[in-house]
Amino acid sequence: MAKRVSHKDSGCGVARPLDAIGDRWSLLIVRDAFDGLRRFGEFQKDLGLAKNILAARLRNLVAHGIMDTIPTSDGSPYQEYVLTEKGRGLFPLLVALRQWGEDFFFEPNEAHVLLVDRKNGLPLRKLELRAQDGRILGAEDTIVRSPPDSTGNAWR
Repeated sequence: MAKRVSHKDSGCGVARPLDAIGDRWSLLIVRDAFDGLRRFGEFQKDLGLAKNILAARLRNLVAHGIMDTIPTSDGSPYQEYVLTEKGRGLFPLLVALRQWGEDFFFEPNEAHVLLVDRKNGLPLRKLELRAQDGRILGAEDTIVRSPPDSTGNAWR
């Protein structure tokens, strides 16, 4: 098996977070936490994931400050996993992934779960990227700007 390469020193805002959430299980655990799951057994039952893999992913999420452990509210000797502010910051990412999946991985009119507004029960509008002046942006409207290195030259 190939050794995982860490991106902790990368200057890229896409690469660096992948050490924390760069596998399918981690994002599914975070998804389940948004859905209200808090206990190891709840995650294990919902995901059908081997306990050793789930334990490793939860440890990684805690180590990266995405989740935290707290004592259970019922006084049992177990702990619960809760999203931190950093973890709750993943919500727009999960919505974008969900909407992309709905657009490209389901047949037209195929039934699937929907994320809806709790207040009115309506599906969410599509996420939009907007410029500072409010214009809707696509990939062709953006560029990646690298910071200069110590000599003043751009990284790329």
